Amino acid sequence: MAREAAWRVFAGELNSSSLERKGNDEKSPSYLITPLGAMINRVMVTGVLTDKENRGTEDDPIWNGRIQDVSGSFYINVGKFQPEAAATMADLEAPEFVAVIGKVRTYSPDETRTFVSLRPERIVKIDEATRNLWVLETAKATWDRIIRMRNAIAISDSDVNTLISKGYTQQEAEGILSALDHYGVPSSEKYLKLIQGSLKLLLPDDNIDLGLPEDESDLPDEIDIPSQPTGNSDSAADSEDIILNILRELDDGPRGAPRDEVDRRAEMEGITSYQVEEICNSLMDKGLVYEPNLGYLKLIDE
Repeated sequence: MAREAAWRVFAGELNSSSLERKGNDEKSPSYLITPLGAMINRVMVTGVLTDKENRGTEDDPIWNGRIQDVSGSFYINVGKFQPEAAATMADLEAPEFVAVIGKVRTYSPDETRTFVSLRPERIVKIDEATRNLWVLETAKATWDRIIRMRNAIAISDSDVNTLISKGYTQQEAEGILSALDHYGVPSSEKYLKLIQGSLKLLLPDDNIDLGLPEDESDLPDEIDIPSQPTGNSDSAADSEDIILNILRELDDGPRGAPRDEVDRRAEMEGITSYQVEEICNSLMDKGLVYEPNLGYLKLIDE
């Protein structure tokens, strides 16, 4: 079964979500559906780790943490079943920038409240520039969801098949229709202000007017947010080739290549640990790499 994509989503959107879609069996993925129609199983988030607490013991730690982004907080829970993430949490000192890839979890103490948290698969210490890159990517992704939601609303009597015929994927169609049924039409002002606030974080003067519309009815068909380089390689394909070559050199036994050594070698090539995580996820999705053991990567026979 292919690994679920890691969504880029701000805390303001994730924490507004309360609609769950459970899998039909143990191996089927469960999803949290956001007000903008994202069907989320896994996320990649970044921010400042502001608090951490061990609610277990020294021998059996249970770490709780809070990560602040431009729009709110992500709450993480790390236990013995995530030994790599738990080891990283033990070494982190708040406050510092971190990136987290993990699965979404919810807790509903009653019918009116839903609390969202993350169960990290991996936690990486990052720098401010890497955090800023994530903010830019997530702003673009949020804008795209607003546009896709707006266009779906404009289609009269739309159902899943109708949206698919208009170019939506099945997951997009199901997520948008489920969100509209559960939450109603989302507040455009909330998410436009979220995008504008996030982009101002990247600018030297936070009083700059970015010219974003205040209401969804004034939205243009698209907005051009300039991209930034993701590393010293010329393209994502070049970065993948670098990681594949590193794995070929290090993969000399049944356990595969140690992840920490892959990160070290990649950093020498100008690729950050955050970017390595993205590249390795892409390679696993393509069926080129797998994880035979925790903390190791192995090439699938070429």
